[in-house]
Amino acid sequence: MTEMKAVFFDRDGTLNPDPGYLRDPKLLSLYPGVLEGLSVLKGAGFKFFVVTNQSGVGRGLIQLAELEKIHFRLQALLEPSGTQIIDFGICPHLPQDQCTCRKPRPKLVLDLIEKWKISPRYSYFVGDKDVDILAGRNAGLKSVCLVRTGHGTQTEAMASGPKADFVGDGLLDIAHWIVSEDSQDS
Repeated sequence: MTEMKAVFFDRDGTLNPDPGYLRDPKLLSLYPGVLEGLSVLKGAGFKFFVVTNQSGVGRGLIQLAELEKIHFRLQALLEPSGTQIIDFGICPHLPQDQCTCRKPRPKLVLDLIEKWKISPRYSYFVGDKDVDILAGRNAGLKSVCLVRTGHGTQTEAMASGPKADFVGDGLLDIAHWIVSEDSQDS
């Protein structure tokens, strides 16, 4: 039996532009290269998961039902690549709530690993912020990648911030790097 390998993605700023507390599914769009990058990763046998902090829920700016509609729209946008997000890990809490599930804490990633029998040693985290890098590190994943979309360029420039194993201009760059890293394990 082969172990499931996965890529965990932050959502806003990584897969799609972040307009700030996205509430309208019609405003959701993908960054260039996302579909192509997911196709490359799918071809290498990866499964996809999203791990996202959504404090807009805790702030009362968006309801969970609206969030589900946004994720339904995301799945529809991914259809042309023949890929889907298997599952979503969502933290609806405010930063000051001190919950156990908000990134950079690894709970959402670890819960998905357990639920789906994912192998951390063959899995990756991709995001645009330091909390994404730390969530992947804290969950014990093989590698973490920073994408220069969203807040990625600013995150990369922070000299004191956590360092990613790879930094790419977009998801396609990162996908090629992950496949190259993965092939070294085969």
